[in-house]
Order: sequence, then structure tokens, then C-alpha cells
Amino acid sequence: MEAATGIGDSGGMTQDQIVLFTLFAVVFGMMLWGRFRYDLVAFAALMLGVVLGVVETKHAFDGFGHPATLVVALVLVVSAGLVRSGAVLLITRTLVDSSRSLGAHVTLMGGIGGVLSAFMNNVAALALLMPLDIQSARKAGRAAGLTLMPLSFATILGGMATLIGTPPNIIIAAYRGEALGEPFAMFDFLPVGGLTAVAGLIFVALIGWRLIPQRDGPGLQGDPMAEYADYIAELSIPRGSTLIGKRLSEIYPEADKADVAILGLIRGGKRRYGTSANAELKASDHIVIEAAPEALDEFRAALGLKISGKKNGDAPKAAAAGMALTEVVVPDGARIAGKTAEAIGLA
Repeated sequence: MEAATGIGDSGGMTQDQIVLFTLFAVVFGMMLWGRFRYDLVAFAALMLGVVLGVVETKHAFDGFGHPATLVVALVLVVSAGLVRSGAVLLITRTLVDSSRSLGAHVTLMGGIGGVLSAFMNNVAALALLMPLDIQSARKAGRAAGLTLMPLSFATILGGMATLIGTPPNIIIAAYRGEALGEPFAMFDFLPVGGLTAVAGLIFVALIGWRLIPQRDGPGLQGDPMAEYADYIAELSIPRGSTLIGKRLSEIYPEADKADVAILGLIRGGKRRYGTSANAELKASDHIVIEAAPEALDEFRAALGLKISGKKNGDAPKAAAAGMALTEVVVPDGARIAGKTAEAIGLA
């Protein structure tokens, strides 16, 4: 058999090894091509390994039951909970200010991203902060590319500081537990990983962002989310909300901070005109707003509102109230020029 395959005992690879390395090369090539989803490519490679006999059938799915896999899955659950509850968003929205200098913004966003990625999945932390970073870039009038790359590096660096910050740390800890009987603890990575993360963040904040290529040309310095236009949405006030009893005008500062335009108030299926800004909010009121997706989510989470929907018996009311979005231009010499929105009955 060895003579037939040209494989001997002189240090050459076995036939199984050749098949495995060939399979790895095919998998990497397919991932670089990007035509098919990565998870489908990986699963197909596993099945092909079983068919070719280089992976034992009874051990083909052992990885799904590995403790490291379960920990990573649980970290993803925790990350999703933090994102959907708006808990992290409430912290970041109070710290992010578009008026800061670029270096200060990179330092602040990188620090937040590094801390978050130490206790949740790196990708989830990045996905959570990307809309905020893009929104800040739009308000500051700068290209989002100058801050997105530093934010990506910061979330990678922060993940090295704890056991659950990145999957490799979990795998290494599990292997150490199997080999030596004692795995790494939660903060055993902190002395090395934390120091590396801080050093990396300092470099990115002071020097790294200056090395990012400045590309000139139409559209390159604009908002990469510009194709996602603002849209109309309704947010309902749930029972027990802290907004009950407040006037609609009292939440205008929160709306301005989140870059949200409040269009009106609907109560009992009827649009309140003229004095809606001074109306006291009640449970089940519907606030009609115009906002980008990320701004809407920020505003909703900050005030504890619900998105109106039929699935919870809280159907949108704007259509029934006869509301429609119309854009008009005020020409020079118009009678309403110089008047406030309240004066012409729009607030």
C-alpha cells in the first residue's frame, strides 16, 4: 500500500493527511471566493471529510458538544440580551458626543468597545457600536471610515482581556483543564491581555487612525448608511411608563439627541392637532416619529417605548388618523417664513 501510494516511513505525509490538507485548501479557497455562505462551506467540508473517511463518523459532531462551543453559544445569548434590552445603548448614548475631536472620539469609542468586547462577543460589540459611530460621523461631518477601522481593532483588543472575550481564550482554557486538570479562570488573561489591549488602544487613538488612507471622490466621504432613508414609525407608551403625565414637549430634547423628528401624537385613533406639544402623555398613546433605523432604536430604548404592531394587539394608528408624510419647500416671501411650527399648527 505504501509503495502504491508513494508514501513511506521517510517523513512523508500519509494519504489521510494529504486528503485533509487538500480539503483545507479547498475550504479556504471557497471562503476567499465568497460565493457561498461560510457556514455552508464549513458544514459541507465536514460532511465531505466523513465521506472520504478522514473524519470518523461517530466523532463527526463532537465539536458541537464541546464545552468551549457551549460557552461561546451562551456568550452570544448574553450579547443578544444586552443589545435588545438597550442596556448598553443607554450607557453609550450618554457618552458619545459628535463635537469631540477625532482623536478623543476614537479613544472614547475604542474604550467602550474594548470593555464591551471583554464581556460579550467581539462581533456583537462591534455591531452594537457601529450605528452609533456612523451617526456621530454624520453629525460631525466626517467620513465614518476614519473611526470604523479603529473601532474594529479596539473590539478585537478588548476581547483578549477575559476568558469569555474571544473564542480562542475559551478553547485554550478548556484544553488546559483537560490536560492539567485546572482551566484558566475568568481574569487570568487580564495581566497580559489587558495590558496589550490598553497599549493597542493608545496606539490606535494617537497614531493608528492617522494611517488610514484618505480617499477623495464623490460619495467616499459621505454617510455609508445614506441609502437607508428615514422612515415613519409609531412608538406606543406602555402602562407604567415614566413618561405618563409628562408633556410631549418634555421629550423633545431626547428626540434631538437621538436625531429623531417627532411628527405628532395619536390618542384613541385620532390625531391631536395644534396643542399636541403641550398634551400630557397617557398610556397607550402613540408617538409618530421620523428617524433612521439606528436612531429609532436608540430613542425607543432610551424612553422605554414599544414599537406599535399587530402581533401584540397594538396596531399602528397613523393611517386611521389620516396621517401622511409630505415634504414641502418654503419659498422666499411665503407668509409662513419666519414662523414657528407651533404657530402654523404643526406642533
